[in-house]
Amino acid sequence: MTWRGSATPADRIFAALPYLLPLIEGLIFGQFLFAQFPQLALIFLPLFPLLQLYASIPLAGLIIFFALFFLVVRNENISHFIRFNTMQAILIDILLSITRLIVQLSGSALSSGFLAETLFNVIFLGVFAACAYSIVQSLLGRYAEIPTLSEAVHMQVR
Repeated sequence: MTWRGSATPADRIFAALPYLLPLIEGLIFGQFLFAQFPQLALIFLPLFPLLQLYASIPLAGLIIFFALFFLVVRNENISHFIRFNTMQAILIDILLSITRLIVQLSGSALSSGFLAETLFNVIFLGVFAACAYSIVQSLLGRYAEIPTLSEAVHMQVR
């Protein structure tokens, strides 16, 4: 049960879809984990065609971000449940983009080695856990409450 009414099955599915964006962008951080455990890549195999399509379109992330933000989050005609989950997925993606920028700016200091592997694994597992939790909660018709992040989402989505 949601706190702003019940979510229809279609709302639940549409609320879960935006979490594919941070999942796809977070796959790059799983490179060391996939090398250590090749069987783990089988779980994410359905996302690889989406990743290839995403990578083939220039500025796809920016286009999807603006489309989701202006066409979904700011559209009052769409249910609060979908707008909340879309904004939360956008914020996870923004945090992931900032993290990727920091890693790129650090250059060779984080290009290899134990520290880089550990950092990449933690980032990937964190993004995966947040997205998996949010997708499951969305499909159950509940708001995925992630501390601090959900508070920021509540401030943005009225």
